[in-house]
Amino acid sequence: MTITLPDPVTGETAPAGTAGAAHSAYAARSRFGSLDGLRCLCILAVIWHHSPWWTGIAGRPRLLERGFVGVDFFFVLSGFLITTLLLREAGRKGRFSLAGFYWRRALRILPVYYFVVTFVAAYLYFVSGRAEILPLLPCYYAFLSNFLVEQIPLLSPTWSLAVEEQYYLIWPLALLILPRRLVLPVLALVIGANVLGASGVFGLSPATLGPLRFSLPSATYAPILIGSALALLLDRGPVFAALWPVLGRRGAAPLAFAAILVLLQSLPDDLRGLPNLVLHLAMAVALAALVMREDHMLAAPLRWRPIARIGEISYGIYLYHLLALHAAGLVLERLGLASGPVVLVAYLALSILIAEISDRTLESFFRKFRNRGPGAGA
Repeated sequence: MTITLPDPVTGETAPAGTAGAAHSAYAARSRFGSLDGLRCLCILAVIWHHSPWWTGIAGRPRLLERGFVGVDFFFVLSGFLITTLLLREAGRKGRFSLAGFYWRRALRILPVYYFVVTFVAAYLYFVSGRAEILPLLPCYYAFLSNFLVEQIPLLSPTWSLAVEEQYYLIWPLALLILPRRLVLPVLALVIGANVLGASGVFGLSPATLGPLRFSLPSATYAPILIGSALALLLDRGPVFAALWPVLGRRGAAPLAFAAILVLLQSLPDDLRGLPNLVLHLAMAVALAALVMREDHMLAAPLRWRPIARIGEISYGIYLYHLLALHAAGLVLERLGLASGPVVLVAYLALSILIAEISDRTLESFFRKFRNRGPGAGA
């Protein structure tokens, strides 16, 4: 006997074990079990990239020099999740709440971000006497640091948060206004323009405004938009069904991540343009393999509680990790223990500790207001 399962969005039925049933399960899933583990991998790559260890490894493979791509994977993941949540809210209610979206993002992003920016500014001004940083502060508070010519020390990672905030500001509006049939073509056009612009194809002179320099190479929007495109594609049953025979296999996830490692080792030194596009598309494929089915072959390690917990607090780790590196470096240097491996372990542990404390205090306080504002219960 063939068992049929209803699609929670369309109401159609499909036999269990088929691509249709898998899409029904995907559409009904309120949480993707492996994504906290993926966040952990991304933040560990960033931690590695900012550690002093790998720079002293002679004859190191190129792969070890590219921990910065953890940020790119964060972008792909963010675009996918934000778009998926908006599509599902629209599917349940007929449209999503723009005010509710901004409310939830503000509570998640702003408190700890503004705390860190203010703390670093106060530390550098009052302790280090860095008065020259003051004119740059408005750019950080306005999420424009991705266009700064020169970053404030300890705040350099905020460029990626500026990219995300600019995306959050524009993308939901575009999704709300554009006819659904035009969303993917517009996305493809913008992604192509971003990739070509980063390659210098257009030859445009960047506009400057004070300490800001507006140029496409500085505006890395392609990976977050690729994640958005993935969400739109997987939301469509026929596309999901077409991808299922390949990416729906349990072994697809480890193969996709192995391909990313090969690309990181083999792609040229300059990733701008086409090499970055290839890498970001590979990340989207790996992400699809993680979310299309929950029982893939990487599920167990990615859901292991210590790994998942690091992923849960990865936003805090990202914001605090340079502060932790600075503090750990000062202490270990005074103790005569400032070797690469020791600094890496110490500053990773301190980053996790600070982020854990922040999550249980500052961030948990603001989380209480998620369901008390616009779009409550979305």
